[in-house]
Amino acid sequence: MKQPPHPYGVLAVALVLPGMGQVLNRQPVRGLIFVCFAVLLGAFTLKTAAPDVSFVGKLSGALFVWAMAVFDAYKTARIRHEVWKRQENAPR
Repeated sequence: MKQPPHPYGVLAVALVLPGMGQVLNRQPVRGLIFVCFAVLLGAFTLKTAAPDVSFVGKLSGALFVWAMAVFDAYKTARIRHEVWKRQENAPR
Protein backbone atom coordinates (compact mmCIF):
# COMPACT_ATOMS: atom_id res chain seq x y z
CA MET A 1 0.00 0.00 0.00
CA LYS A 2 1.27 3.44 -0.93
CA GLN A 3 1.94 5.78 1.98
CA PRO A 4 -0.94 8.24 2.43
CA PRO A 5 -0.24 11.94 3.02
CA HIS A 6 0.47 13.00 6.58
CA PRO A 7 -2.68 14.20 8.38
CA TYR A 8 -1.13 17.54 9.40
CA GLY A 9 -0.18 18.29 5.81
CA VAL A 10 -3.72 17.54 4.70
CA LEU A 11 -5.03 19.75 7.51
CA ALA A 12 -2.81 22.66 6.45
CA VAL A 13 -3.87 22.42 2.81
CA ALA A 14 -7.55 22.04 3.75
CA LEU A 15 -7.41 25.15 5.92
CA VAL A 16 -6.09 27.21 3.01
CA LEU A 17 -8.08 25.75 0.10
CA PRO A 18 -11.48 24.20 0.79
CA GLY A 19 -11.86 20.82 -0.91
CA MET A 20 -8.15 20.32 -1.55
CA GLY A 21 -7.77 18.15 1.54
CA GLN A 22 -10.15 15.67 -0.04
CA VAL A 23 -8.15 15.81 -3.28
CA LEU A 24 -4.98 14.94 -1.33
CA ASN A 25 -6.90 12.04 0.21
CA ARG A 26 -7.66 10.82 -3.33
CA GLN A 27 -11.33 11.84 -3.09
CA PRO A 28 -11.60 14.57 -5.76
CA VAL A 29 -15.36 14.19 -6.29
CA ARG A 30 -15.97 14.62 -2.57
CA GLY A 31 -13.80 17.75 -2.60
CA LEU A 32 -15.74 19.15 -5.54
CA ILE A 33 -19.01 18.49 -3.72
CA PHE A 34 -17.75 20.39 -0.66
CA VAL A 35 -16.70 23.33 -2.84
CA CYS A 36 -20.05 23.41 -4.65
CA PHE A 37 -22.00 23.35 -1.41
CA ALA A 38 -19.76 26.06 0.07
CA VAL A 39 -20.46 28.29 -2.92
CA LEU A 40 -24.19 27.54 -2.90
CA LEU A 41 -24.68 28.07 0.83
CA GLY A 42 -22.38 31.09 0.83
CA ALA A 43 -24.39 32.71 -1.95
CA PHE A 44 -27.66 31.81 -0.24
CA THR A 45 -26.71 33.30 3.12
CA LEU A 46 -25.18 36.34 1.42
CA LYS A 47 -28.44 37.07 -0.40
CA THR A 48 -30.83 36.24 2.46
CA ALA A 49 -28.99 37.84 5.39
CA ALA A 50 -30.36 41.06 6.79
CA PRO A 51 -28.47 44.24 5.84
CA ASP A 52 -27.23 44.81 9.40
CA VAL A 53 -25.59 41.34 9.65
CA SER A 54 -21.80 41.25 9.73
CA PHE A 55 -19.70 40.01 6.80
CA VAL A 56 -18.98 36.76 8.65
CA GLY A 57 -22.69 36.30 9.24
CA LYS A 58 -23.42 36.82 5.56
CA LEU A 59 -20.96 34.07 4.63
CA SER A 60 -21.80 31.74 7.51
CA GLY A 61 -23.13 29.03 5.17
CA ALA A 62 -19.86 28.86 3.27
CA LEU A 63 -17.82 28.99 6.47
CA PHE A 64 -19.82 26.11 7.95
CA VAL A 65 -19.25 23.90 4.88
CA TRP A 66 -15.57 24.89 4.82
CA ALA A 67 -15.19 23.87 8.48
CA MET A 68 -16.88 20.52 7.80
CA ALA A 69 -14.58 19.98 4.79
CA VAL A 70 -11.50 20.64 6.94
CA PHE A 71 -12.72 18.25 9.63
CA ASP A 72 -13.58 15.57 7.06
CA ALA A 73 -10.24 15.84 5.27
CA TYR A 74 -8.22 15.63 8.50
CA LYS A 75 -10.28 12.74 9.90
CA THR A 76 -9.96 10.74 6.68
CA ALA A 77 -6.22 11.41 6.45
CA ARG A 78 -5.70 10.44 10.09
CA ILE A 79 -7.58 7.15 9.68
CA ARG A 80 -5.76 6.25 6.45
CA HIS A 81 -2.40 7.08 8.00
CA GLU A 82 -3.08 4.91 11.06
CA VAL A 83 -4.26 1.99 8.91
CA TRP A 84 -1.14 2.32 6.78
CA LYS A 85 1.13 2.38 9.87
CA ARG A 86 -0.51 -0.74 11.29
CA GLN A 87 -0.18 -2.58 7.98
CA GLU A 88 3.50 -1.63 7.72
CA ASN A 89 4.20 -2.83 11.28
CA ALA A 90 2.15 -6.03 11.03
CA PRO A 91 4.12 -9.28 11.12
CA ARG A 92 4.22 -11.04 7.77
